[in-house]
Amino acid sequence: MIGLYIIIFIISCALLFESSKLVIKSLLRIAKFLGWKEFVVAFLAMSFAASLPNLFVGISSAIYKIPQLSFGDVVGGNVIDLTLAIALAVLFTKGGIVAESRTVQKTSIFTLIAAILPLVLIVDGNFSRIDGTLSIAFFFFYLFWLFSKRERFVDIYNSYKIPILKGLKIFLQDLGGVILGVILLLVAAQGIVKSAQFFAGKFHLPVSLIGILIVGLGNTIPETYLAINSAKRGEGWMVLGDLMGSIIVPATLVLGIVALICPITIVDFSPFVIARFFLVISALFFFFFVRTDRKITKKEAVFLLSLYFAFVIIEIIR
Repeated sequence: MIGLYIIIFIISCALLFESSKLVIKSLLRIAKFLGWKEFVVAFLAMSFAASLPNLFVGISSAIYKIPQLSFGDVVGGNVIDLTLAIALAVLFTKGGIVAESRTVQKTSIFTLIAAILPLVLIVDGNFSRIDGTLSIAFFFFYLFWLFSKRERFVDIYNSYKIPILKGLKIFLQDLGGVILGVILLLVAAQGIVKSAQFFAGKFHLPVSLIGILIVGLGNTIPETYLAINSAKRGEGWMVLGDLMGSIIVPATLVLGIVALICPITIVDFSPFVIARFFLVISALFFFFFVRTDRKITKKEAVFLLSLYFAFVIIEIIR
């Protein structure tokens, strides 16, 4: 039985990665065809696409009455995005990632608040429907600010000309790719939630700890994949937009939706003690690196990478 659930979990994670990759690639081609602005692609389309695994796992965990899995997934995932994901992306660049854009600078403030907000709202042990509503309200406040400046909608993402009929055919194919990817994500989310539920019961582990260490890592694969690829192409704006959006969306919108379906109650905070500490530290250092020299260097990336390994080691041996 254990072997079966291990296989289910591995297959689900692989399916999660491939389906997320399909959605992201299809969305990028749709963005080119429709002439979407770079800003929309980086801060909305990609972060939403990369957050779909969090959303589907969250909704599934809420339906199965174990929303703690989603909370652990988001907390663990945010630690990874703020350390491992950004560090790997920076290490694949020639001289680091520049963060001079005013949008990036101000979004870093929202990122810091969003990363810490769930920890503040659940300090009483309960992430209620009111807390979920506040989280969603913060997300829409961020969206309102995001769309408030026209200069953010100037440059078109990789614009190119293509015959209308051929372009329409490619568009429909990519739209089908997005739909297929979403369906596969739903299937993968079911496999991850059911196997996590089994492991928690079999090994007498808090389901939230499985979310922090395992599910959180699996769900950050899409944004890490996109960030590394964008870094290789020298698209620093895409790296930061994707990763900061991938922190804000799950921490506000996803957890908000989960709490509305099934309020999150944390009886035992011990699995979150270390994760909470590293999340706050990681968020503060990320914010500091982005705001000081307006650039994340390779030295800073190595430091963030060491933070991630320290987090994993301490969580395992505690």
